[in-house]
Amino acid sequence: MDDRDLSRNVANYVPLSPLSFLLRAARVWGRRTAIIHGARRITYAEMLARCRRLASALAGEGVGAGDSVAVIAPNVPALLEAHYAVPGLRAVLCPINTRLDAATIAFILRHSESKVLLADRELAASVGPALAMLDAPPKVVDIADALVPAGQAIGEIEYEEFLAGGDPAHPLLLPEDEWAAIGLGYTSGTTADPKGVVTHHRGAYLNAAAMALEFGLTPESVYLWTLPMFHCNGWTFTWSVTLAGGTHVCLRRVDPALIFPAIAEHGVTHLCGAPVVLNMLIHAPATVRRPLAHLVHIMTGGAAPPSIVIERMEALGFEVHHLYGLTETYGPATVNAWQPERAALSLDEKARFMARQGVPHPLLADMAVLDPATMESVPADGETLGELMLRSNTVMKGYLKNPAATAAAFAGGWFHTGDLAVLHPDGYAEIKDRAKDIIISGGENISSLEVEETLFRHPAVLEAAVVAHPDAKWGEVPHAFVTLREDAGAVSAEEIIAFCRAHLAHFKCPRLVSFGPLPKTSTGKIQKFALRAAASGGPMAHGS
Repeated sequence: MDDRDLSRNVANYVPLSPLSFLLRAARVWGRRTAIIHGARRITYAEMLARCRRLASALAGEGVGAGDSVAVIAPNVPALLEAHYAVPGLRAVLCPINTRLDAATIAFILRHSESKVLLADRELAASVGPALAMLDAPPKVVDIADALVPAGQAIGEIEYEEFLAGGDPAHPLLLPEDEWAAIGLGYTSGTTADPKGVVTHHRGAYLNAAAMALEFGLTPESVYLWTLPMFHCNGWTFTWSVTLAGGTHVCLRRVDPALIFPAIAEHGVTHLCGAPVVLNMLIHAPATVRRPLAHLVHIMTGGAAPPSIVIERMEALGFEVHHLYGLTETYGPATVNAWQPERAALSLDEKARFMARQGVPHPLLADMAVLDPATMESVPADGETLGELMLRSNTVMKGYLKNPAATAAAFAGGWFHTGDLAVLHPDGYAEIKDRAKDIIISGGENISSLEVEETLFRHPAVLEAAVVAHPDAKWGEVPHAFVTLREDAGAVSAEEIIAFCRAHLAHFKCPRLVSFGPLPKTSTGKIQKFALRAAASGGPMAHGS
């Protein structure tokens, strides 16, 4: 067939962008509730008008194509609206983690060259000093929320006043090129400055559509914002829920005392969160818990949730969906797709299967477990370690102003996740460790995740993390850091070690155990680099 005379034109080609989701939602479901925040209700028609006003007001501050607009706020309507207004100017949205310190916030504002910053007044204690560190600070618009005390003013104008000066008919423009940048998200910095991950309209559109499909979102869906919108654009659910015409329920703070009532009051059907959120719900006091009147779907990712956590969530009435991803992949990349024939499994067997990272999500092009040295596939035997690698339209453009890191991430034509995994015979991948977290003891590889999985099954353990401890004889041995439940009573290191020996090969068991709260990043991930440093300097409390 010779189709060279058929060309792309405005009738048969429209750039892919999640902006189209809001335009359609306002057209089809204009009178339906789009956003719930406290007593406020915003319809889809009103949401579109507010996003147009925000775009107009930002344009009045000189924001245009390619410019960055930063937002630092909890899960409030302003942050959700910015996900449409900023790209609608062909500008780039830069959501900032609310838990970062002033120096890191200043670095991000400087590195991103943000022209405008929308900042929640509750964060004045960190945002104010960050702005003072900048030679040329951005224009600051304050977000004042009626659900919290007034707070200290940061900028010269408040968000609602800023919106009031905008035009409700201002156009939201689709990008001329769907590969144009839509977002700039910063990875958590541990020993170095965070890297700026640049994402594009095409990837955001495809990932959001995949999440709507995978999570079964419909116009009847009610999505509770327990996952930070600043984190990978809320795993793209900022756009997915709108695509489905569902309802966004904003939540400023992740607290079981707020989550359980919100589920009951609003009929919440879906929510997302890291395993730490699941743990909070499981261990919520009886006075806080409410029985679920209907099945609630929850997606979790980050570190692999221990199977015991999945078991306990299902017992509460939640259906757990396990996914895996990174900032560089717009959040979710692989999903543990459920197989109907596995319905006959026991709850324990089901939970163990569900702890795998799984297979590509519906719109991820490819996933492989490769030997990083040879770039050859490892056998699908569930035992041979390789690096999990991805290839897709839903992988970042690259790291801003960091060509060396970008080239390393894409070496060999795959995105290198840095996670060590095995491939099971059924094609499901299972992460065994971060490459830097594997423990090599006497020449044997020990997965810290496998040891943590066992520790979580101890009835007294609330949280656990395992790192390598230097050892003169074996090179490295496992060192467990454990947080006990409040009602656990006295538990010794010897008891913890004995429990592991009853469930693991002895060489995999911790030789040392330290008790106390675990250090975490601003997104709730356990800081294993800090634990490794503590282990190298000697344990806080230990057994042998």
